[in-house]
Amino acid sequence: MIAMKVVIATGVPGVGKTTVTSKAVELLKEKGYKVKVANFGDYMLKVAVERGWVKHRDEMRKLNLSQQRELQALAAKAIIEEARKELGEDGVLIVDTHAAINTPTGIWPGLPKHVIENLNPAIIFVIEASPEEIVERQRGDKGRVRSDYSDTEFLRRFMEFARNSAIASAVLVGAAVNVIYNRQGEVDKAALKFVEAVEKI
Repeated sequence: MIAMKVVIATGVPGVGKTTVTSKAVELLKEKGYKVKVANFGDYMLKVAVERGWVKHRDEMRKLNLSQQRELQALAAKAIIEEARKELGEDGVLIVDTHAAINTPTGIWPGLPKHVIENLNPAIIFVIEASPEEIVERQRGDKGRVRSDYSDTEFLRRFMEFARNSAIASAVLVGAAVNVIYNRQGEVDKAALKFVEAVEKI
């Protein structure tokens, strides 16, 4: 029996992670793969709204640590359960999330032990771009509030922290870490690298 392929796509806000992932999904489907993309934040938000903890997504980073942990655990479990029902054992599950989250209390891991062990990915992708490109892309995204990610020096340090966080999470489950640089105007190239890695699982 072929096991479901699980990969995680991470990247700081504004890096183009969702754009790269969407293109990769198109390419995988063209090759005949069954694919499900699960946005980790969507699953967390659903539970947080139901419990009256937040009204919109950007408030989630202001929740206390125990609330974050509970939301993360519930989201990871729900993602795997739904993916198995939809894909069976021969599809590709792509979890769209962050390796690190900037909060008022400090930087929190996006993929701590209780989450990464539930998801058990084969690959953690880290989508990166230059801080200058990220700031420029954020200016064009009017739907999100990201003022704390608009400083290029902060972004440079935060990306390094996020990459290290991805590596630390990967060590817990023996996953590969694959850094993909999403240069301006080269989304297709980044997506192709993503797909090539998935096919080698």
